[in-house]
Amino acid sequence: MSVIVIYDGISGAEEVAQRVAQSLDIRCFGRQDLSATLAHYGIPRATLDEITEKEPHWWEQWLRDLRPYRIALQAAMCELVQAGPIVYHGHVGHELLPGIAHVLKVLVTGPMDLRIDRLRSRLAVDEGVIRKQLENTDRARARRLMALFGNDWQDATRYHLVLNLAMGTEAASEVIGTTARLDAFAETEASRQAFEDLALARKAQSTLLQSDLYRDLPIDVKAHTGTITVSGMVATPVTVEGVVAAIKAIPEVSEVAANLVVMPRHHSDIE
Repeated sequence: MSVIVIYDGISGAEEVAQRVAQSLDIRCFGRQDLSATLAHYGIPRATLDEITEKEPHWWEQWLRDLRPYRIALQAAMCELVQAGPIVYHGHVGHELLPGIAHVLKVLVTGPMDLRIDRLRSRLAVDEGVIRKQLENTDRARARRLMALFGNDWQDATRYHLVLNLAMGTEAASEVIGTTARLDAFAETEASRQAFEDLALARKAQSTLLQSDLYRDLPIDVKAHTGTITVSGMVATPVTVEGVVAAIKAIPEVSEVAANLVVMPRHHSDIE
């Protein structure tokens, strides 16, 4: 059974996700669930809303490193998936499980007039106000997700399916459910291992990120069948032994291979 991630590009996408989950008898999660799980990695919900929804000031592009948030988001998503197949609906899910063959990525959207009508049916707001709000939100999300992942959420090639909700929620749900049952999205031993490797690597990275000592290390972390390989550079007071010990404390880790270069501390740092 595949994991299904739906980009919520129009009011009604959540209903589609719930219908799909019910038809496949699997769990359905949304941004609230991801936000709650992020707390395990030291990222409050308020911060998640800020980095994915709000238009940044120009100086934030230079002052804020979004790498910790990207790693925490991936770790949180992996945690949701580890208990079994899910349907996730939101605005970042399609980028959080890269390289996993049994993940079906779907964009549910519609023309602007349809998006306005769907919001106007439940909001006592003028059409012009809704249109401006949608345009501003699309622009903010595009910039934020580009900063986080380096990709445009409106790029159709990022998805396996792009569905126009003008077809109706029932039809859209049936298309997604039918596609999810195809052999192309069935979980295999290889795809399951790829997921487990990704989950463990992000867990190890998020563990380091929660430490003031290791948070800013320019290192790369990879995992394969329980073995973590960490490479990059460290400088005192960080030690290779300390990094290895922090990662080895994770129960799922069986071995740590450290390819770390220890840089001498600069004299100006000592003075």
